[in-house]
Amino acid sequence: MRLMAFDYGTKRIGVAVTDPMQIIATALTTVHPQDIWTFLTDYLQTEQIETFIVGRPRQMDGSDSESASHVVGFMRKLKKIYPTIPVVEIDERFTSKMASAAIAQSGKKKKDRQQKGLIDTVSATIILQSYMDSRSF
Repeated sequence: MRLMAFDYGTKRIGVAVTDPMQIIATALTTVHPQDIWTFLTDYLQTEQIETFIVGRPRQMDGSDSESASHVVGFMRKLKKIYPTIPVVEIDERFTSKMASAAIAQSGKKKKDRQQKGLIDTVSATIILQSYMDSRSF
């Protein structure tokens, strides 16, 4: 069964998944928040998800950021629609900066690096990898 991670934003949601053996985290897609439920319904018809991992935005002092209330609402709806799939939240501080740095180091052209959707999917992948790393100890 796969793990699926989300970098939730009010304009875009970055989505990443693992392979079925949960070894490799891969960027999957970016979905508009209005379309996420249709996307998940379609995806879950062919793939099994063991756990949803959601990045929770926090301030430097650990308190919730302004966008955290949207993320909480998203997690609540995930739990309601998919009650059999656990939802785990993980601190997502610095994931966008890490994603931008990783994209820059990949040698992509500046125009490609500025694509917000690419940053969102890479952020989701970093969130997923962080979760996988935290479990391996």
